[in-house]
Parts: sequence; C-alpha cells; structure tokens
Amino acid sequence: MVSPKLLSLGLLLVCIALAFVCFVSLQAEAAIKQYQFDIQGKNVSRLCHEKPIVTVNGMFPGPTIYAREGDRVLVNVTNHAQYNMSIHWHGLKQYRNGWADGPAYITQCPIKTGNSYVYDFNVTGQRGTLWWHAHILWLRATVYGAIVILPKQGTPFPFPKPDREEVILFGEWWNADVEEIEKQGNNFGLPPNMSDAHTINGKPGPLFACSEKYTFAMEVEQGKTYLLRLINSALNDELFFAIASHNMTVVEIDAVYTKPFSTQSLLIAPGQTTNVLVRANQVPGRYVMATRTFIDVPIPIDNKTATAILQYKGIPNTVIPTFPHLPAPNDSSFALTYENKLRSLNSLQFPANVPLKVDRNLFYTIGLGKNSCPTCVNGTRLTASLNNISFVMPQVGLLQAHYFNTKGVFTTDFPDKPPTPFNYTGAPLTANLGTSRGTRLTRIPFNSTVELVLQDTNLLIVESHPFHLHGYNFFVLGTGIGNFNPAKDPAKYNLVDPPERNTVGVPTGGWTAIRFRADNPGVWFFHCHLELHTGWGLKTAFVVEDGAAPDQKILPPPNDLPPC
Repeated sequence: MVSPKLLSLGLLLVCIALAFVCFVSLQAEAAIKQYQFDIQGKNVSRLCHEKPIVTVNGMFPGPTIYAREGDRVLVNVTNHAQYNMSIHWHGLKQYRNGWADGPAYITQCPIKTGNSYVYDFNVTGQRGTLWWHAHILWLRATVYGAIVILPKQGTPFPFPKPDREEVILFGEWWNADVEEIEKQGNNFGLPPNMSDAHTINGKPGPLFACSEKYTFAMEVEQGKTYLLRLINSALNDELFFAIASHNMTVVEIDAVYTKPFSTQSLLIAPGQTTNVLVRANQVPGRYVMATRTFIDVPIPIDNKTATAILQYKGIPNTVIPTFPHLPAPNDSSFALTYENKLRSLNSLQFPANVPLKVDRNLFYTIGLGKNSCPTCVNGTRLTASLNNISFVMPQVGLLQAHYFNTKGVFTTDFPDKPPTPFNYTGAPLTANLGTSRGTRLTRIPFNSTVELVLQDTNLLIVESHPFHLHGYNFFVLGTGIGNFNPAKDPAKYNLVDPPERNTVGVPTGGWTAIRFRADNPGVWFFHCHLELHTGWGLKTAFVVEDGAAPDQKILPPPNDLPPC
C-alpha cells in the first residue's frame, strides 16, 4: 500500500510537471517578435526617373512584420530621415495601448530626426493580413509594408490550406518629390499633381517605360493553391484587381474571415486588405495580374494600369502573357454588387458579435467645399469637413492631452448630427454651409454601443470615401445610394453576418452605416483614408473614456514617448 506521504509527493510532482508543460506550451505559443526599423533616404529608379525617397531599412516597399496571434511585438523605429516620422499599425486594435497606435499628433508626437521610439504592442484576438505605414505628411507614399498575423499554433485556417502565400501591396509612384508636390498643391489651394503610376509591390510593370527590371513576377505550379494577401497602400485611389483567366476566392477582409465566394475581379479601397485563394488550374503560361483605379465621378485621377505576372513554372519569359478583363473605371454597379457579397464567416469559432442595442446614434455628413484664399490660384482653397467641421491638427498628441488632462488642446463638442439638414445628395450647392475649423472630438462612455451613419453630400461634388477607425473593428450594417432614411433604411440592416472591417467605403452620393462597441479606452482617430481629403480636414477623433475596472483603463505612457 502506498503511504499518504508518497502519494502526496507523487501528486505534487505530477502538478509541477503539468505546470511546466503548460508554461512551455504558452512560451512556444506567445513569443516576442523584435524588429528594427531604420528610417532612411535611398535613391530609387522608376519610370526612367531616379529620385531619393524615404524608406525603412532601405526597402521599398518596407519589410513585412510576421507575428502569431498572442505574440508581443517590439519595433524600434530610428529616424535618420530629414522628416519627422510616426508609424501606424493599421488595423491592430492596440487595446488600452494607444501609445503604440502611431498617428502623429493624435496618439503621439512624431519621432524627430536622430531619435528613436519603441512601438510595443500585443497581437490579441486577431489573425490575418494588416499593414503598417507612415502616419505623417504624405510619407506613406513610400513608407509602408505588410503585417502577417498567423493563427495560434494548431489552429487551422477556416478554408483549404494553401500551398504557398504571397504578399501583394498596391501603391502609387510620383516621379517628383511627393512632399514638394503636396506643398505646391496646398500653396495653390488645388489638389496636388496625381501620381505617375500605380505599383504592385513597388513595381509598375511592363506597360510603363524602363520597367524591364521593375515588374513583379510570381511563379506558380500547376494544380497548387496560393493565398494572396492583397493590401491597398495607395494614397488616393480605390482599385480594381484581376488575374487573367483565374478566379479568386475571397476568404478574408481586414483580418476578419469571410464567407468564401468566387469572383473574377475585386475592389479594394486605400487602407483595406483582402485575402484570396487562387488555384493554378489553367493551361501553363504567363498571366497578367492588373490593377487600376475605380472612380465614378468626373475628376482627374491616375487611370494608368499597373501589372505583374503570374507565371507557371517552366514557362519561358518570351511567352506573351494573357491580359485580364477589368471592370470599367466607372463601374459603380460592379462596386456595389461586390461589396454586397462580403459577409462575416460568423461560425462557432469566429462569431460575428453584432451589438443589437444602440446607446449612441451619430450621423456624419461628408463635405467637400471651397474657402476663401486670396493668395491661392483661384482665390479659394479646397477644404473637407465632417458635419461642416474641418479638423485642425493640434501640436500636442491628443492622447497625451487626454491622459494628463491638459487644457486647451481640444474640445469634446463635436456634433452628433449636422447643424443644417438639407438634401444631401441633391443638386450641387457649391457652398460650405458655414464650414468651421477646430479640434473638436466626440466623448463616448466606456463599453457603450455606437451606430454611425456616414452620408456623402453634394456640396461641391459627390465622391466615394474610404473611412478608417483606429483602435477598433466595426460591423458594416448597410449601405445605399441617395440620402439615408432613418425611418426605412435600418429595417434593411444585416444584423446576422455583416462584414467586419476597420476601413469602409462610403459610396458616391450614398451612405454607409457602421456599428461598434466602445470597449477600448483612449483617443482614436477617424478619417478618410484618401490622403488628399485627410489633409483638407476630413477627420475627427473619438475620446473613449476609461471603464471602472483596472483592466479597462488606458495604460501609462512609455518612458520613451517622443516629446512634442
């Protein structure tokens, strides 16, 4: 018979062994990923032009960050460039940790030349494709890269496992200095010159001059399946994308799994990501991957097509590639149909937890207009506003001002609805309806549910707008053309499996309704992701108050927070 002492000792040893196994398992699953980002200038050639650009580690696009759900990520950013710098980790929720979110003068002051800052954040409850980019001036024209978050160890994708993955970043290229182009536009009161080319992984492709070396090519093998992680890093253009003769199966948007559906073309707005499966099931050859702008209003845009090559293994480069059929540049019907196909997976493992009760209803009108400017070319300056307020950037980080209760930096009187209702999408008014300027924010109690309807207007011209909310995902409940009808349109909302995103398009002359739970305390930027419109003032921010519990309050700022 075993003595009680020996039995107790045996049980103790078993418990210690189990604890050790659990500890090792947790250590293996949750790692610390460290990266060094050196912001530095480099001469780069495209379209027969060489110019200095700002890069990360001399790369264009910048390096991909790889992490696994549950990891902690440390990115030490050292600024060797002539410009102040900040980096935004687009789509990462940064729970209680706005100090790592990155938008200049919102959650931090920028990193000055010669200084460093460590972005320290956890990847919690997210997996999929996101991206990072500069969040100051127009520097994200060249300072951007992918974030790939793998599922936890042992957790498979909810779709067939691909044989290989490929990151594909869409961008824009200017032959001249982007910052000088923006300054010139601001001085003239006009839009800056449009880009000279679109790019795929930094390369415009063979439709442009001097592009022999500047065409991205992806080799595939017959019968294998590939996961393409698509990211629209362009500053100002919504883009169509297609691959000649190959269907794509959409399985994820903005790092949220979707109900899979097949499509020949897709639409992706600046800031958005889309994961697709592509099966190499065609006659071995060379097939063009192409992207070009979607624009359904008569304004000047970069309408040139960027191309890359999907090439079957063993096929020589001399074979003439097949070109895909892209939707017409103004095909708004395709755009709306495509967006309506997007649905959250809403499975047992990946539910769509749509808030059904609303605590706060917000209605924001999106306006483009003109203000008087005697020194500008036409005596006016183009401006943009939400609820007739053009946002003024502060000189102190808003999160710092909120956390330390600094007075005079911002007010929390942003209106819940426009001050002057009108026929928003009727005949152009060519007026501003008394547009004001200010650093006005919206204060939201912790854990309250917010419904926000974004309404495009025809003050000057209607246009589509991709809006990005920092610190959160939200559910896209519905969208429509014309004026939002509060008596009828909510009855059409999808409250079962709406797409969950961090960036959503508001259609030209239409509206989009989103909903989210304000469970992440801090100050969170909300803005159009067309860099042109953001610079004109199409932005605001939400102050989400602390909750009652200690784990519902903003974390203290890091010691190396950049000074203002």
